[in-house]
Amino acid sequence: MGKLPNIQATFRRATTDDTINQASMTTTDESKTDPTTVDNAAANKEAGELQTEVPGENLQHGVKSVEAITLSWSKASLIAIFINIWLLYFVNAFQSSILASLIPFVTSAFSSHSLLNVIYIVGDAMSAAVFIPLAKILDVWGRAEGFLIMTVCCTLGLVLMASCNDLSTFCAAYVFYTIGFSGVTYCVDVITADASKLKNRGLAYAFTSSPYIITAFAGPKASNDFYYKISWRWGFGCFSIIFPVVAAPIYFVLKRSLRNAQKRGLLPRENSGRTWLQSIWYYIVEFDVLGVILFSAGLTVFFLPFDLSSYAPDGWSSGYIIAMIVVGLVLLIIFAFYEWLLAPKPMFNFSFLADRTVIGACLLDATYQISYYCWNNYFTSFLQVVNDLSIDTAGYVNNTFNVVSGLLLLLVGYLIRRTGRFKWLLYIAVPLYVFTQGLMIYFRRPNQSVGYLVMCQIFISIGGSIFIIVQQIAIEAAVDHQHVAAVLALLNVVGTVGGAIGSTVCGSIWSHTFPDALARYLPNSALADFDDIYENLDTQLSYPVGDPIRLAIQQAYGYAQTRMLAAGTGIMALGFIWIFLFKNINLAKKPQVKGMVF
Repeated sequence: MGKLPNIQATFRRATTDDTINQASMTTTDESKTDPTTVDNAAANKEAGELQTEVPGENLQHGVKSVEAITLSWSKASLIAIFINIWLLYFVNAFQSSILASLIPFVTSAFSSHSLLNVIYIVGDAMSAAVFIPLAKILDVWGRAEGFLIMTVCCTLGLVLMASCNDLSTFCAAYVFYTIGFSGVTYCVDVITADASKLKNRGLAYAFTSSPYIITAFAGPKASNDFYYKISWRWGFGCFSIIFPVVAAPIYFVLKRSLRNAQKRGLLPRENSGRTWLQSIWYYIVEFDVLGVILFSAGLTVFFLPFDLSSYAPDGWSSGYIIAMIVVGLVLLIIFAFYEWLLAPKPMFNFSFLADRTVIGACLLDATYQISYYCWNNYFTSFLQVVNDLSIDTAGYVNNTFNVVSGLLLLLVGYLIRRTGRFKWLLYIAVPLYVFTQGLMIYFRRPNQSVGYLVMCQIFISIGGSIFIIVQQIAIEAAVDHQHVAAVLALLNVVGTVGGAIGSTVCGSIWSHTFPDALARYLPNSALADFDDIYENLDTQLSYPVGDPIRLAIQQAYGYAQTRMLAAGTGIMALGFIWIFLFKNINLAKKPQVKGMVF
């Protein structure tokens, strides 16, 4: 059994050349007794460290700033930033758990439960278009500035969701929330990478993600109380107050540390010399505004018809459905050629695509997200209708992933730290995930024990949590510090688009299986209420267990869910191929960051 890691040695000042300390050590008897030799060695060591411990040259301002921060801050500041990140993750995990439980009832309140998937797709498509510009904000302006923008966006979304009075307002609010929430999470991931060595980064990500263990139980219980005892609006409204208060310390710690670095001369103040109009044009070009518009519009317009086709008068033959697919596809093609040939500052750095580890991480993430969201969006509704679980109990089952991953990530991070390798974990995760998701095809239907569903969720969580941490570490290890934010943004774009594709597949299967099965299984006496049963979760739950109408609804849920899971399992089988694209990188031998890091 290996010894536990030395925690004191883990938080240490990293240099680009760890041999500096060794070079200053002497082993001869003469050096031990000659004061002059000792003084000279100490002076040489100090001079070497001062020469090495400076931000890298030819870095963008944001990257140079964060290197100056880590070179100037103390161990107390490093610990403080990790504690603040942990608290922020706690609040984010809490609010996302509550939102996941309440959103089906919010859409039902507007008689639009079946449009649940459309909301997810629009939110994912819009947030996917934000990651690359956000990466440029982090690299050009700084980590603190990007984090502040996303915090404001998330808070605005929470306020709008709490005060909305119709579905369109709620959709707009959800888009703001999703952009802000995913953006804040991305910024925190980048900051965590800036403040940790590669071999310890798995442990760092595991620590910051550990609050999900707590909120997996607290979130569903709070959701139940908000809905039945207070109001679903306060489920969003209270976090519009709590969230910015908890997020603020991270911003101020970063800004204070940056000022300290400037006082020490590690980062000179910049004066661009640009006029106001020149600055506007500079950032329009730098952030590739035209590419963002083409990408977000094309992605959203292309995916929406797959969910809206069931509402169109002529289905897939409807003119506007065909037009949306064609226009969306054309916009995406124009976007690809524009980025490749014309964009002065393209969203994607196409040189990344030459690295097979980057390709493997992106393909595995996309495959995993598509597979997962093929069935997950209607899972809590299934648990309540088919298994007769309350909101909080259904949330507990759905949050099995958060509990297991929160615990397992610590073990995975420790194993990566001890071995310095990550690829071997995928040979365990992919087969386990595919096998267990296949088992869920059998158990995700009426008259099956909830215990078997929980068992499958546990094993799926083991595989999924390994995917998440290995993908991030692998893609970061494939580049230098200058490009960490960019490749993480690329990974988030691919994963978010994968989630949108998975939600699209889910919505398409739902809209083409559930209503047909519902009409087939419902008693004739209930067909007059078909629309209300289809669109409203509260109506579905109003029928007592054992009632013929409730049994028919349960059969329809089972019919749709088994087909969603079959699609997800087939897609996830591609993961066996993507494993072989990863390089077996030795993290312990690849320095990436500087200064006082974890």
